[in-house]
Amino acid sequence: MRITALLVALTLALGPVSAGAGDVSAAQGVIRAQEQAFARDDAAAAYSHAAPAIKEIFPAPGLFMSMVQSGYAPVYRHKSFEFGESRSEGNWIAQRVHIVDANGEAWEALYTLEQQADGSYKITGCSLLKAGQAV
Repeated sequence: MRITALLVALTLALGPVSAGAGDVSAAQGVIRAQEQAFARDDAAAAYSHAAPAIKEIFPAPGLFMSMVQSGYAPVYRHKSFEFGESRSEGNWIAQRVHIVDANGEAWEALYTLEQQADGSYKITGCSLLKAGQAV
């Protein structure tokens, strides 16, 4: 998780480096698939989009889902979920997501994804802040 936090900080500090359209589309597809799995309460499907490092921390889909439900409620249940800016560095992508939670409050999520050896992208982390809060 420290590596993810460092990557996020570096990605934001490096300025606007745009990811390739195909990579961004693939990364957004992974995030969207996980979001839809959360909506169906499909822990196995949601877990399948997590990177190996996340799976080491949460070694079972149920543990992963419990963490999301308790620590990432706006990601788990929301009224809207819209993609914002994305940036890349090597095989990493950082993707902003604008979220309005179930109570109508605005949030900003920053997802990080890493391209795997098979070419797929997996989610390595998600930082969540109420909209308007300083980083």
